Amino acid sequence: MRLVIQRVKRAKCTVDEKITGQIESGFMILVGIKESDTLDIVEKMADKVSKLRIFEDDEGKMNLDLKKVDGGILSISQFTLYGDCKKGNRPSFTEAKEPKAASEFYEYFNDLLKAKGFKVEKGIFGAHMEIELLNDGPVTIILDSEK
Repeated sequence: MRLVIQRVKRAKCTVDEKITGQIESGFMILVGIKESDTLDIVEKMADKVSKLRIFEDDEGKMNLDLKKVDGGILSISQFTLYGDCKKGNRPSFTEAKEPKAASEFYEYFNDLLKAKGFKVEKGIFGAHMEIELLNDGPVTIILDSEK
């Protein structure tokens, strides 16, 4: 599983000119699911996200987690995080989990974060989405379950 987490002041997802998810400060997370991922991996990654301390405290140190700043999450499914361009110039997506299972894992990931008390907004799995965000910092963290 691969996550690209951006600390944002605001983020919004639009599909067919309709807002499907919108947050003020918090995390905008691109979520990639790999073919070999398991539900256990999804649980570990959700736990990691819930404890990630990338917000500044009074001394300017990244010491605060999402709960401490009352932040939200905009979660966006993103199979292209597993695009492989090692051979040629056109990416191969063979490492990405097939869509039906990936959608179930993505929803499970979001449900876990909601169960931890976070406000979770989403895009629409498999849709063409337009994402707007105001990156705060900028701070961008990549979490990979294999690293």
